[in-house]
Amino acid sequence: MNKDIFAQVREIIENNDVVLFMKGTAGAPMCGFSGLVVQVLNKLRVEFIDINILEDQDLRQRIKDFSDWPTIPQLYIKGEFIGGCDIVKELYQSGELIDILKRNEIRYN
Repeated sequence: MNKDIFAQVREIIENNDVVLFMKGTAGAPMCGFSGLVVQVLNKLRVEFIDINILEDQDLRQRIKDFSDWPTIPQLYIKGEFIGGCDIVKELYQSGELIDILKRNEIRYN
């Protein structure tokens, strides 16, 4: 993978505190896994940007290569890859997601 391709992904992640690469948008998720992560973030009232990977097939592959993670959605907090749907769900249920938000000074409710 060429560095210019990764640069676009890195720029998005570095310039936004919470980023969700997903299928669809926060307002209209196109898969249940993406929808579940949106629900968790919305329940916590975390501000995040959603990146619809279905609009750009190159980006769809780039984000998987960038994170070395095979599935979408992918959640990033303050530049750190947190995980996909199952991991986010587990972190939320255990309370660890709130710990990550606190540690990174991300507002939630």
